[in-house]
Amino acid sequence: MPELPEVETVRRGLEVVTLGQPIVGVEVLLARSIALPEEPQAFIDQLRDRTLQQWQRRGKYLLATLDDGNHLVIHLRMSGQLLWLTDPSPPCSHTRVRWFFQTGAELRFVDQRTFGRCWWIPANCVVEAAIPTLATLAPEPLSEAFTVRFLANRLAQCRRPLKTALLDQTIVAGMGNIYADESLFLSGLHPTLPAHTLTLDQITRLHEVIRQVLREGIAAGGTTIRTFVSPEGVNGHYGGQAWVYGRKGEACRVCGTTIERLRLAGRSSHYCPQCQPLSSAMGK
Repeated sequence: MPELPEVETVRRGLEVVTLGQPIVGVEVLLARSIALPEEPQAFIDQLRDRTLQQWQRRGKYLLATLDDGNHLVIHLRMSGQLLWLTDPSPPCSHTRVRWFFQTGAELRFVDQRTFGRCWWIPANCVVEAAIPTLATLAPEPLSEAFTVRFLANRLAQCRRPLKTALLDQTIVAGMGNIYADESLFLSGLHPTLPAHTLTLDQITRLHEVIRQVLREGIAAGGTTIRTFVSPEGVNGHYGGQAWVYGRKGEACRVCGTTIERLRLAGRSSHYCPQCQPLSSAMGK
């Protein structure tokens, strides 16, 4: 699933290529890709002849403001891609929505697993009211509102394994499997450590590292895992510098110990047994 750095990379790319260009047509190839309004034709009618004025990101959601004050919201979910084509080719079988621009360019929503969704939301409607999960998101982890105190309060109330807690969007908005593994490694914390047992020193370090890892992910253009590319079709390259994610069986870049993988709540977790010892972490 695209995480905060990947979605931010997409947002920045869309800001460059789509703003100020009139949408002359919309095609919906899979009706369930449109969440609001439920009728795809209404979605098409509301976006035709509109112009994109701004793209924002909230957690893993992309929010566009249109020239009439209304909004287009997109969630890529597991496998969604937004591709910008200046010389469009016939759509692949996984293409779900197409936006056609006056210049002849096309923005294409490709989603192999079909979990991604698009919303058109009128200006007189609060976006968080139309998409309730937006209202529950934690503060943006790179914002001033995401403080050590906020993280400490949320973790103190959580008795789940720490890795599982970090994937909770009410605790760290935009965090996913890749950057959670990386943050835990750099913090020296084992993924199964009960979240509520962390000391303030551990939480302070974890808070610092989460922000560091996300910034590095953004700077690298995200991580190319399976299907992720930027709107221009460029692969992210954070994966080449990952500390533990996707490196099961390889040597730890710090101590040389073999990286291991375990499953928590159905998700893989990569860690170094030497750099992230469970027993010593619980004894701090």
